[in-house]
Amino acid sequence: MKKYIYVFAICAVALSACQKLDREFVTTIGQREIEQSFTNSQAALNAIYADIQDGTLYIDGAAMMASATDEAEYTSETSQIQSFNSGSWNAINNPDLVWDNYYRGIRKVNQFLLSTGKINLDPWKLDPSSSAQAVYQTNFDAIKRWNYEARFLRAYYYFELVKRYGGVPLLNTALSVDDDFSQIQRVSLDSCIRFIVNECDSAAVQLPVNVGTLPYTAANDLGRITKVTALALKSRVLLYAASDLFNNPSWAGGYAKPELIALPTGDRTARWKAASDAAKATIDATSLPTLGAYKALFNTFNNAEIIFTRRNGASNEFEKVNSPIGFPQGRSGNTPSQDLVDAYEVKVNATTAVKFDWNNPAMAAKPYLNRDPRLEYTVIRNDTVFGTPSRRVQLYVGGLDGKPIINASKTGYYLRKYQIESLNLNNGNTGVHSWIVIRYPEIYLNYAEALNEWSPGHADIKGYYDRVRTRGGVAMPVLPTGLSQAEIREKIRNEKRVEFAFEDHRFWDVRRWMQAPTYFNAPLRGVNISRDPASGTFTYTPTIVEQRVFQPKMYLFPIPQSDLNISPLLVQNPLW
Repeated sequence: MKKYIYVFAICAVALSACQKLDREFVTTIGQREIEQSFTNSQAALNAIYADIQDGTLYIDGAAMMASATDEAEYTSETSQIQSFNSGSWNAINNPDLVWDNYYRGIRKVNQFLLSTGKINLDPWKLDPSSSAQAVYQTNFDAIKRWNYEARFLRAYYYFELVKRYGGVPLLNTALSVDDDFSQIQRVSLDSCIRFIVNECDSAAVQLPVNVGTLPYTAANDLGRITKVTALALKSRVLLYAASDLFNNPSWAGGYAKPELIALPTGDRTARWKAASDAAKATIDATSLPTLGAYKALFNTFNNAEIIFTRRNGASNEFEKVNSPIGFPQGRSGNTPSQDLVDAYEVKVNATTAVKFDWNNPAMAAKPYLNRDPRLEYTVIRNDTVFGTPSRRVQLYVGGLDGKPIINASKTGYYLRKYQIESLNLNNGNTGVHSWIVIRYPEIYLNYAEALNEWSPGHADIKGYYDRVRTRGGVAMPVLPTGLSQAEIREKIRNEKRVEFAFEDHRFWDVRRWMQAPTYFNAPLRGVNISRDPASGTFTYTPTIVEQRVFQPKMYLFPIPQSDLNISPLLVQNPLW
């Protein structure tokens, strides 16, 4: 038996820190034979899928990006997520430092695309029997699909970089440790957007429409990239490209390289139309799913509403992190803000919904009466029945889950979305969680948002906005007629806020709308709750939880300093 030691060099754009990872294993075959293996190549593709980030336990294995927005506050003051809120993050200390991770994923794709040309199919190709020829054709077709799945994943990883950094280096060859990384440069934002869109277009042409379309019929095909996935990412990319942030570099203070952070001056109407066209193409690609129960959607990975998801293994860590402090093993975690709660409308009747208003005595006295049902599905409020075994949550001062208990929620709320409430944590029960990257309601609201910007009054704006509002178990009043373009814009933005709470949209949406000074440079609010011992009634009083900091430079992330040290031509982002 021969023993081989393979050394894999991992260099992320240059690889912030080139490192050699020695992998020693005993095998009877060599590296060439490994590369030629159909099965091993399939495993390599699965490893690329594994680089999709999990947003449920994201920062420090616990905090969600929602806690770096006006959606929530993370209870622990020592969590890295707090750097976003205090404004203390920089090119050396960034809680969301994914630069290296995504470039490693991109490098895996580049290596994979080279290796698939070496897969040996001769045992079937050279066998004239009909059964062998059928296997050959099946495997040949699979390899072709794998290439487009990998190219899509590379495009997705690039977009995750672009929305953080603007224009980034496009590295689409498998670099080695001998390459000169000091010469690597960022390319224009426009070039990055075009590359990602073109890759989505290529994948959409070559891949099955969705799972359930031949040959994606097996249970283990759930989560694979499809035509709809590629079209959906294109919709998101072009929506960002049309939005204010990538079309207005005025915040950057005369930055010398505006092409890295903004698109060329051009026809904004055309960009909004391209975004709406891309969303409509996604909608038209296949029959649309019924939008069913909202709460259950986040406890499954097999739902027709889901377009693109990361499925995780069975666990109960999310429940431990986010359960109320008074429940067994509960650690409080990501606690929703009053700012988010106030965004859920009050349903007056079947046709009318209004904004919640603390200045309305009736609303202030009973702040959770007749609210948008998604509030109950997303947020644990005082007196909510929760958990296994279940009880009413006591968030009032002196209650089992409220102040002044150490690590009790500072906002007066706990997170319900994603929690599998049937798990008994004391018994070690676990469940499968998934992180939904894209689902159909995003495409519907992307379409409505883009249409409203270039074709206000278009009938589809109301049609697709209403689809989200009237989903199963929600049934909120539809979009009123007679609203102005600006009023509809705010309706769509608020709908995105509540529909996608804790799904990692808010952090980016507020930036692309260039509303961060309003929402992220303002005090985060919660609620204080008191209980009258005699009557058992509660009084709710809004309160400031934390002062938040946002400066214009924070519209984009700083390029990591370690990479600038290796490759000075990268150029830092403005104001950092």
